[in-house]
Amino acid sequence: MNKRVRVRFAPSPTGPLHIGGIRTALYNYLFAKKHNGDFILRIEDTDQNRYVPGAEDYIIDSLRWCGLQYNEGVGIGGPHAPYRQSERKHLYKQYADALVEKGFAYYAFDTPDELENIRKQLEAQKITFQYNPATRSSMKNSITLNEAEVKRLLLADTPYVIRIKIPEHEEIIVNDIIRGEVRVHSSLMDDKVLYKSDGMPTYHLANVVDDYLMEISHVIRGEEWLPSAPLHVLLYRYFGWESSMPQFAHLPLLLKPEGNGKLSKRDGDRLGFPVFPLQWTDPKSGEISSGYRESGYFPEAFINMLSLLGWHPETEQEIFTIEELIQVFSLERASKSGAKFDPEKAKWFNHQYLITKSNAELAICLKSILIKKDIHVDDDKIEKICGLIKERANLISDLWNQSDYFFVAPDTYDEKTIKKYWKENTPSLLNELKSLLLSLDDFKKETIETAIHRYIEENGLSMGQVMNSWRLTLVGTAKGPGMADIASILGREEVLARMNKALIELK
Repeated sequence: MNKRVRVRFAPSPTGPLHIGGIRTALYNYLFAKKHNGDFILRIEDTDQNRYVPGAEDYIIDSLRWCGLQYNEGVGIGGPHAPYRQSERKHLYKQYADALVEKGFAYYAFDTPDELENIRKQLEAQKITFQYNPATRSSMKNSITLNEAEVKRLLLADTPYVIRIKIPEHEEIIVNDIIRGEVRVHSSLMDDKVLYKSDGMPTYHLANVVDDYLMEISHVIRGEEWLPSAPLHVLLYRYFGWESSMPQFAHLPLLLKPEGNGKLSKRDGDRLGFPVFPLQWTDPKSGEISSGYRESGYFPEAFINMLSLLGWHPETEQEIFTIEELIQVFSLERASKSGAKFDPEKAKWFNHQYLITKSNAELAICLKSILIKKDIHVDDDKIEKICGLIKERANLISDLWNQSDYFFVAPDTYDEKTIKKYWKENTPSLLNELKSLLLSLDDFKKETIETAIHRYIEENGLSMGQVMNSWRLTLVGTAKGPGMADIASILGREEVLARMNKALIELK
């Protein structure tokens, strides 16, 4: 690579950032870091009708949570500021006008109503209308109108758009790092609007102009932009910028877990998993959409999981630190076909990260949950509990689900467990166990374990007979680590109180 690697993540603030968008940001970030280049955040807000308040902050917060720090962009500035397209509005008109002067674009004065009428007339004949080389000669534009009429309309402030003039009978070639050579015939393209009547550029014009001015070396974006790539190649040619045109890489789609099609919020709602990095509250409806952060995922696990959706390393390795990903990442190993999202695999990734955390780190997570529930416990006790339950947890929220009985005595008892383990002789066994526990010199795990094992052996009992019914009295169900562990943490007084309560309620 001769020129400095400069890539950009350029989302539109039209709502919450989909995890497909975060994956695009991640691949841009990894590519930039791999080549000691620059990662830029640009906000593409040219479509003011679709702008959603709070969406830009959400994008920035999402990148921050994921640890994807950009070198230049909105909020931090840089040599190519501003990085918000609405603040670059004054730049684009001159470029659109330059294309008109060169004969590569033209003014179109057709009103929305006129275009709609033509569309309806053709639809009645089962013909799809496109403003293209075949139809533009019959429309109201600077190709069909004489120069004086065009000048008059412009002086009269007649609303107009500027459209690109797509060449006839030409094959446009897009070289894509992932997909190879992509050829599109110009007959399949339409004269897209480059500059709108509201004085704002469309995505196509602003995108190409900004990428050129910001010296972007590689455009890494989703597959949905592949149909626009031939138009962008044409714009680079028409502006005379072909020699500095970035290399393109169009990433595969993220697909829904079941069936075909792009992963959507509806799939997440239906199957119970988030499709956004952070929780999002819709400013209009107030509807809340879940996020990976709030659902109990670690950002590094989320990033690791995303990295392998549409890209694969040379080895079978699945767990990567961000530094390892930077070392092994290459666009050539990105897939052409879509990547199916697997919510269970996402949990698996989080579990791998959770079990490597120290008990002290996990205790901080669990303590924040306890404080919200107005439960106050010594840090040492929380650490011990985390050590016992972390193998059973996938998400941060599971730390509570797997440990709630340590902090709150059960007020109900699981019916299936009662049916299976509460027998006629269970109360007498538990009363004997109470006496044994009362007689112990101390209430340490080892002391409890040794005494109970001796009691079971000496009385010819089975481990299941005693332990499962005892677990029911302390936990309320059949979950949890070893009983000596549970009892030693609860303490003798609490253990006996719970046993007494269960013996009364389960008569």
